Amino acid sequence: MFVENVQSALNQQINMELQAHYTYLAAADYFEGLGLKGFSEWIFNHAEEEMAHAMKIYKFIHSRRGRVELFPVPVPEGGFGSPQEVMEGALRQEQRVTASIDRIVKLARQEGDYATDSFLQWFVDEQVEEEELVDDLVQKLRLIGDFKPGLYLLDRELAGVNMLEETEE
Repeated sequence: MFVENVQSALNQQINMELQAHYTYLAAADYFEGLGLKGFSEWIFNHAEEEMAHAMKIYKFIHSRRGRVELFPVPVPEGGFGSPQEVMEGALRQEQRVTASIDRIVKLARQEGDYATDSFLQWFVDEQVEEEELVDDLVQKLRLIGDFKPGLYLLDRELAGVNMLEETEE
C-alpha cells in the first residue's frame, strides 16, 4: 500500500487521462466531419493512447493494493474553429498532463514513494514525445496557414503515418 495523497494524485491523473481521451475523440470527430481522414485517424489513435495511459495507472494502483476512485469526466468543449486551433488546444492539454505528471513525481519523491516515482518515469518520457509530436503538427499548421493544398498534403502525410503504425503492430 502507498501513501494516501500519492494514491489520490494518481486517481486524479486517471481522470485527466480520460479527459484527454474524450477531447481527442471529439477532435477526431471534428476532423472526420471535415473529410480530413488522416488527421481523424491520427487523433483517434491518440485518444486510444490516452485511454491506455489511464488503464496503466489503474493497474499500477491495484498492484500496490490501492483503491481506484473514478470521477466524472467533463464533456469536451466543442465548436472547433480550425485544425490549427484543435492542435493548439491539444498541445495545451499535453502540457497540462506533463505538469500534472511532474507534480505527482515531486509528491512521490517527497513522500519517499520510490515505486511510484519509478513507475512515473515512463510517463515523463512519454510526455516529452507527446508534446514534441503535437507541437510539430502545430508548427506545420501555422506554416500552412489558410493554404488548403498544404492542409490536404499534411492530411495525406498523417494518413501515411497511421498506415505505417498499423503495419508495425
